Amino acid sequence: MKYHLIDSQLFIKNRKNFASQMKSNSLAVFNSNDIYPIGADSTMPFEQHRDIFYLSGVDQEESVLLLFPDCPNPDLREVLFVTETNDHIAVWEGEKLTKEAAFKTSGITTVYWLQDLEKILFEMTTYCDTFYINTNEHYRASVETETRENRFTKWLLAKYPAHAVAKSNPILQRLRAVKDPIELDLMQQACNITEKGFRRVLDFVKPGVWEYEIEAELIHEFIRNRSKGFAYTPIIASGNNANVLHYVENNQQCKEGDLILFDIAAEYANYKSDLSRTIPVSGRFTDRQKAVYNAVNHVKKEATNMLLPGTIWKEYHKEVGNVMTSELLKLGLLDKADVQSEDPKWPAYKKYFMHGTSHNIGLDTHDYGLLHEPMKANMVFTVEPGIYIPKEGFGIRLEDDVVVQEKGTPFNLMGNIPIEADEIEELMNR
Repeated sequence: MKYHLIDSQLFIKNRKNFASQMKSNSLAVFNSNDIYPIGADSTMPFEQHRDIFYLSGVDQEESVLLLFPDCPNPDLREVLFVTETNDHIAVWEGEKLTKEAAFKTSGITTVYWLQDLEKILFEMTTYCDTFYINTNEHYRASVETETRENRFTKWLLAKYPAHAVAKSNPILQRLRAVKDPIELDLMQQACNITEKGFRRVLDFVKPGVWEYEIEAELIHEFIRNRSKGFAYTPIIASGNNANVLHYVENNQQCKEGDLILFDIAAEYANYKSDLSRTIPVSGRFTDRQKAVYNAVNHVKKEATNMLLPGTIWKEYHKEVGNVMTSELLKLGLLDKADVQSEDPKWPAYKKYFMHGTSHNIGLDTHDYGLLHEPMKANMVFTVEPGIYIPKEGFGIRLEDDVVVQEKGTPFNLMGNIPIEADEIEELMNR
């Protein structure tokens, strides 16, 4: 891994919090992700399943975590299985976790090689009544591939059909949504790396550069600062490309007078950041571009101040919509008749701002969080309003990652990243 070793106290605490919400006499199972094939002998880069990482810190394929807090054998209350390493694997694939390294990473004292899984699991099943299986119930999830977790669950329930079944996901949705101080530090590091990348491109952008050249500048800066790379597929959208919300081709030349909409960010230690900025290719906004930019920035500031404990996500978005409507009226993009005749299910402002304002962020870019429940301190949300005007050839989105505070204004993890229009111009023209 490129990142520094994480304090195992984070994972010890996460397991304790999860175990405290399990039913009595129950056993929870968590699997690593597969390494997914591309074709021939090619594979995609390994990405760890966020839940086993959250509970153990293990960032390696073919790992299994078993949690059984009520087990009468105290040695089997937390059990981690990792693939046995050897000299051949070390030569061909690189060093894997030893049992000692697995303990240092996770804080779990009972570590077995994966080949012992079925034997140890059988002993544990003789003591327990309920299996906690780990299903993906994120509100955006659309999974067609059968995962390693799915296959293991199918095998487990077929082999032990007399056990009751419960779901880990509702527990994890609540736990992962509220961040530990160690997690906030890791997210801050991801944001700091993102800042370095953004400042680099402010010095690089000029008329005639290509979107993919900017992408290359960003990935250079991210990796040299211990990130694996982009937290998600980067959007570098010049001119009218910005009006395609998920434009990812990044293959066009940036022209004088155009704007570039960036939706780019680094990860660090599997924790994500999520940044949007919009800058002028020529280093100066036109008056119209700046007016729209400042309107988006105003909405972002107002929306940020609404992220308080007790806020309901759906109601929050309605309030942000009201602020955006006011700004669009000032810009002449809407008139009073548009607002008066609007469909409540699709308000008039949606013509120019069609996506949501905020989502949870953490180990996933769209992280776990039960959106029907009130916001809590130490939840982290993006704030990302935008105005998109295809007829005028540009779109603007601005986005930061902010932490809900127990009292007072949310803390902006991206507070050091330039955002004011005048500052952007000054930095691009120094």
